[in-house]
Amino acid sequence: MIAPTRTTIEPSRDAAELARDLCVALLTPDTREEMAALLADLCTPAEVRTLAERWHVARLLEEGKLSYREIHDATGVSTTTIVRVARFLRQEPHQAYRKAIQRVGGGE
Repeated sequence: MIAPTRTTIEPSRDAAELARDLCVALLTPDTREEMAALLADLCTPAEVRTLAERWHVARLLEEGKLSYREIHDATGVSTTTIVRVARFLRQEPHQAYRKAIQRVGGGE
C-alpha cells in the first residue's frame, strides 16, 4: 500500500473548508470498527449517541409504522428532534438520510 502524500494544513475558521476536510476523513474507514474508532476520537460519547439516535429515528420514520409520539415513547428521543429529522428526511434538498437508508437496505 502506498502511503498518502502529506500536505501542509493551514489553520482555518472557514466552516465550509472544515466541513469538506471532515468529509474526506469520514470517508477513510474501511470497516465499521474503524468508523466507530474514528467517531470515538472525533466526538464525545453524547455526540455519538445523538448522531446514532437521529439515524435510528430516520430509519423508523422511513419505515412509516410508528407515529412521532410512538417513536418518542419507544426511544426517548425528544419530539423536537423527531420533527427535525422528519423535516430533513422529507423536505430538505440534500436527501442524504434517504440515500443512506436505501444504501444500507430499508428504503423504498
